[in-house]
Amino acid sequence: MKVRNRNFRKQEEEPNFWPSFTDVMSTIVLVLFFLIFLAYFQQIFSVSIWNQRLEQTKAELASTEDHLKKAGDELELKKLEISEKEDAIRMIHNEAEKLQAEVEQGKRELAISIEKLLEQEKIIADSNQELSNLRAKLQNISVLRLNILKQVKESIESEIGTSTTPDGKPLVDIDNNANLIINNSLLFAKNEAVISKEGEALLSRFAVAFEKILDDTSVRDYIDFINIEGHADIDGDYWKNYDLSCQRAYAVINMMMKKNPTLERKYGEYFAATGFSEFRPIDPGTSAVAKAKNRRIEISITIKDTHVQKIIQEYLDEAIDNR
Repeated sequence: MKVRNRNFRKQEEEPNFWPSFTDVMSTIVLVLFFLIFLAYFQQIFSVSIWNQRLEQTKAELASTEDHLKKAGDELELKKLEISEKEDAIRMIHNEAEKLQAEVEQGKRELAISIEKLLEQEKIIADSNQELSNLRAKLQNISVLRLNILKQVKESIESEIGTSTTPDGKPLVDIDNNANLIINNSLLFAKNEAVISKEGEALLSRFAVAFEKILDDTSVRDYIDFINIEGHADIDGDYWKNYDLSCQRAYAVINMMMKKNPTLERKYGEYFAATGFSEFRPIDPGTSAVAKAKNRRIEISITIKDTHVQKIIQEYLDEAIDNR
């Protein structure tokens, strides 16, 4: 047995540890295949990753596109708003230009108005001065009336030597209307139209005084007429008082002409008589004192209208000449 084993070993070939060409090629192919497989697997893995990245990039791109679209829409809205605001600004600018033009026009009109106002003020000032001059001339007429009555009053008082009656009342007085008032108690008894003795003496002085005044042509030329007015109190009825006031006025004129015939002959045309009954009281009361005041004779002097018209016409002529 041992021999056979020994023989057997002799007959066996020595082992060859070098691979054959086929094995080498197979191994290379297998390695290459494995490498290709790895490369393919890696490529597939890489493609998957790149696909994921691509999808993510696409999503990001889509999101960016959405943002860009939104941004574009917002930009268009902003552009629209800007356009609207520009239109509004243009409108405001146009309105401002119109307002500026209106302001400038207003300034020009205001300047013209001020200029006209200044002219009007000058005209008014000139007119006021002219009216003041006219007023002064017309006031001279009123002063003339008052001066005539004062001359009559002073002449009578100087002739009689007193200015009051025995009971201290004014002999003659001048009222607020520049009329001469004769104390009625000196002339008439109550409800009578017959002149008393004291009244005759008083009217005699009046007749002399009026003759002297009317002899002055510088005064007489202004006088239209001298009116003797009779006034009664409220006692009795209207017709009785009217008749009484008229009779008293006539009695005063007749007595003055009687006492001074020269006055009647020279200046009778200047005198007139009027009765006012109880309708023009100087005291509205009903007492005895008030009634005594209202029973009176008033003498008023009327200036000729032609003289007043002459003054006014002279004023108008001067105004026209000064223009």
